[in-house]
Amino acid sequence: MRHIGQAYLERCFAKAGILLDGTRPWDMRVTDRRVFGRVLTGGPVGLGDAYVDGWWECDALDQWFDRCLRADLPKAGAWHPGVIGRCLRERLVNLQSPRRAGRNVRAHYNLGNDLFEAMLDPRMVYSCGYWARTHSLAQAQEAKLDLICRKLGLASGMRVLDIGCGWGGLAEYAASHYGCDVVGITMSPQQAEWARRRCEGLAVDIRLQDYREVDERFDRVVSVGMFEHVGQKNHRSYMNSVRRCLGAEGLCLLHFFATQRPWPNRLDSEVIWVARHIFPGMVVPTLGQVGRALEDSRFVVEDLQNFGADYDPTLMAWFDNFDRNWPKLRESYGERFYRMWKYYLRTCAGAFRSRKYQVWQMVLSPAGVPGGYRVRPGYDLSLAAPIKRPEPLATGQPV
Repeated sequence: MRHIGQAYLERCFAKAGILLDGTRPWDMRVTDRRVFGRVLTGGPVGLGDAYVDGWWECDALDQWFDRCLRADLPKAGAWHPGVIGRCLRERLVNLQSPRRAGRNVRAHYNLGNDLFEAMLDPRMVYSCGYWARTHSLAQAQEAKLDLICRKLGLASGMRVLDIGCGWGGLAEYAASHYGCDVVGITMSPQQAEWARRRCEGLAVDIRLQDYREVDERFDRVVSVGMFEHVGQKNHRSYMNSVRRCLGAEGLCLLHFFATQRPWPNRLDSEVIWVARHIFPGMVVPTLGQVGRALEDSRFVVEDLQNFGADYDPTLMAWFDNFDRNWPKLRESYGERFYRMWKYYLRTCAGAFRSRKYQVWQMVLSPAGVPGGYRVRPGYDLSLAAPIKRPEPLATGQPV
């Protein structure tokens, strides 16, 4: 007798051309029939948790998730109690208050530097690369760093604040290639220790500090891949903090990813699994929400660029590195972590491939650049060159 949850999944997946127990890379193969009840009781989170538990397999999770989002399947789970509860919590509770923010950061970024060293490029840059006219993760990340520096018009002697500096990749690049004095702030002790070693001998000061605590003047402010963790309730205070720190003739570059669907019409129930298991406290903004915070703080938007499609090859390259280096990580992290991390990286790749999520770079000024803003010449901003997406890995036997 068929489980009611099986019929439900079959109906949903049929809209995306996905079969249960099919043979194509994006088909879902059930290995434990308990998955059907898990989906009915747990919604999108239950489906992800069932994969981590080994109750179903898929050779190409990225292709599966791309198809799910293009067919708008998350809409079917949008009114699950867990999804509604999460949306209400985002609306009512400050998930990134000063007290919570440090705990949220440490939960992810303190997992272990060995993990991120194995997964990321040599500069340890943990954000979307810029793949125009590049063919490797290292090239894409260096191209992104140089793009940021040129958009900011960095020059020797400038004082730069890097909010959410991670492992110091951008701070090191700005100091060594453009002669800047950089203050990088993070709330992860493991990141700070690594970044200090990386930037030793350079004009770089790495601090364990919340952005709300900084009260100094800088020529430039940059934040890459951090704004997603600020939370809607803190957008205005974040922009006011940047405004407080930025000189009258300064520039700020804000790099973040965003959804297109604001609350209360949010259908991005697919985000909830990542927010629960990977990035606690993450609240994905919309471009409109960021725009309203900018209006409140009276910034002028000088430049806006979207290269969200580039996150797909970035995430696939991260998974490739993680998978290749897994044998030396296995003992420390365990097989269940492998499945969780695989689900995270490859479904996120599918999400950006579907173009339901975007990556934005904004250049902001306090009062408008006299005569207008221009990107420093010498860097091709064109995305005309096709993005080379890494080929899906041969899966072999399911892990």
